[in-house]
Amino acid sequence: MAARESGLAERQSTATSPTGDVRAYPKRRGPALSDLEFPGCYARPMTPAEYEELEGRVEYFDWQAGIAFMAREPAHAPHEGPRERLGQLLQTTAHVRGSPILCLGETEIRHTDPETGGNHSVHPDQAVYLDPRAREGAGSLYLAARGEPKPDVLLEVDSTTDVRRNRLRRYQEWEYPEVWVDVPDACAPSRRGMRSGLRIYLLEAGRYAPAEESRAFPTWRAAEIHRGLNERVLSAETAKVLTRVGRALGEREGTGPEDDPLLRGQRAEARAEDRGAFVRALLASRGVAVPASFPSRIERSMLAGISAAEVVSAATTAESVPDFLSRLADPDS
Repeated sequence: MAARESGLAERQSTATSPTGDVRAYPKRRGPALSDLEFPGCYARPMTPAEYEELEGRVEYFDWQAGIAFMAREPAHAPHEGPRERLGQLLQTTAHVRGSPILCLGETEIRHTDPETGGNHSVHPDQAVYLDPRAREGAGSLYLAARGEPKPDVLLEVDSTTDVRRNRLRRYQEWEYPEVWVDVPDACAPSRRGMRSGLRIYLLEAGRYAPAEESRAFPTWRAAEIHRGLNERVLSAETAKVLTRVGRALGEREGTGPEDDPLLRGQRAEARAEDRGAFVRALLASRGVAVPASFPSRIERSMLAGISAAEVVSAATTAESVPDFLSRLADPDS
């Protein structure tokens, strides 16, 4: 089987139709298949039915020509790490912004040519929506290149292939607003010699223009994104960047950390801890005995649920910790 696949890959090293002539098909929109290059891939004849059942790394599938471009190398850490890492980074940004961000992970974009009815399928490594509601009611398992809200950012990890010579042209034709292409610090053997780093492409007047800073994520620069995607452990520098970007998004949308359930709860707990320490010190200064267990979790919840003025009033008049707690429960007592 391996020898057969190897021979097939060699025979199909160029993007030709089963008849050997791409021009035999009806006119296409966008670049012809023969004009696209797929480094790190081999071409494999495939029917649409076979494609639907396939389990493997398809980089590009032309339904009309019946050809799938398959990654030569299996999934590995240099490729999987950065794309998974992006979702983790954006969780932090979403918390600071105060509203969720949707990351679909590796998915399929399917485009139906309106002139020929032929389909083209591309598999970006990550698709990001700043507003998850954009995917509400989506009835398909894939993204349609036309006729539905587009992801704010597509990520491609170039660890074994080079999307600039094929898929990037398709994304431009299909008008995806922003694409990030990252060459990881740790590349596959087939990509040795490639310069690591991340490039941002912004759609301007129908064409992609390289940019140093994201438009979807204001103030997030290409070098900072690359560093975050390639860190094994979140660094203090990247954490500061994610916080900065989250705040910029929040300012743009009128949200903040208090709108995030997790951070709101954590901040309430922190305030309760501070209030507990304050009450302990105030009661002790008045000669009131305070047990080491004060404040308990329930008592911290009580402290977090009332105003600072009520806490001070109860602590300056209570004769004991039980008296203090009763005054919190009934401020008018």
